[in-house]
Amino acid sequence: MPKRRVGARRAAGRSRRLVLIGISAAVVAAGAVVTPQAFAGTSGNGTTAAAERGSFLQRLRDRFSSGGAQTGGGNAGGGNAAGCSDVELVFARGTGEPQGLGIVGRPLAQALAAGLDGQKVGSFAVVYDAASNQRSAGPGATNMTEHIESVAQSCPETQFVIGGYSQGASVTDIAIGIRGAGTAGKAIPAALRERVAAVVVYGNPLGLRRQTIAQASPDFAGKAIEFCNNGDPVCGGGNTFSAHLAYPRNGTVQRGADFAVGKLG
Repeated sequence: MPKRRVGARRAAGRSRRLVLIGISAAVVAAGAVVTPQAFAGTSGNGTTAAAERGSFLQRLRDRFSSGGAQTGGGNAGGGNAAGCSDVELVFARGTGEPQGLGIVGRPLAQALAAGLDGQKVGSFAVVYDAASNQRSAGPGATNMTEHIESVAQSCPETQFVIGGYSQGASVTDIAIGIRGAGTAGKAIPAALRERVAAVVVYGNPLGLRRQTIAQASPDFAGKAIEFCNNGDPVCGGGNTFSAHLAYPRNGTVQRGADFAVGKLG
């Protein structure tokens, strides 16, 4: 490949990284203004506290001994064990946000539970650094995948809705097997992909590569929805920074929940 073309690609890659790194501080600063409640117990029903208590196995032990992280009512479905959710949202927060579901994931969990009234709806906040250098996306994908594997084994009827915001969308991309979406991470095994009913992402950096989940991951194309606001520099190459922070209040959270509810039947 000519040196000039290699240099141009490297420069483009550096430019994308600078955009993503530059946005992280504002996500934190503006998040408390956009949705102040998102930073108070953002895990959705105690997930953050569980994550901070110790190892992954300990979190699972806490989860099932306490009946799971539930946000909805009703009874567990068919073959599920006691304490299992009918549906679980597994969501990765954006760059720089404190551990938890974050400014987008928290209202999404609430909207999903409201749309599935009569079912047990749980939520899990992916445990990862959400570092400004974007290199934590791969480890985040591994945590997302391993959590799904563990819950799927214990709860044979639980269905999953997965997603993320900003770098959390990259976490999701890697977890569904999209190559080159970030650092290396573990993808959801093929045998479990049918258990993922819907994929909902916001401000997905994959858009900077002029790609969508539908294009890059055929297995999930029919059950994925992506939201990229006009002018969002993270997913659309725009220059309106506030567009990347508008998802919690512009109706797209409800639209994402409605889409997932539709896929869950």
